[in-house]
Amino acid sequence: MTDKIQLYEDQPIRTAWVEDEEEWYFSIVDVVKVLTEQPDTDGARNY
Repeated sequence: MTDKIQLYEDQPIRTAWVEDEEEWYFSIVDVVKVLTEQPDTDGARNY
């Protein structure tokens, strides 16, 4: 597994590449934070 930070509209989103499955996994909390324009991850977790 390879962990990496991706940027979406200059906002960080944590990702992980699983070589065996050849798939990316994304942090849902980070995605919700960016899409709902939350100021921090606590707001995204409550969403």
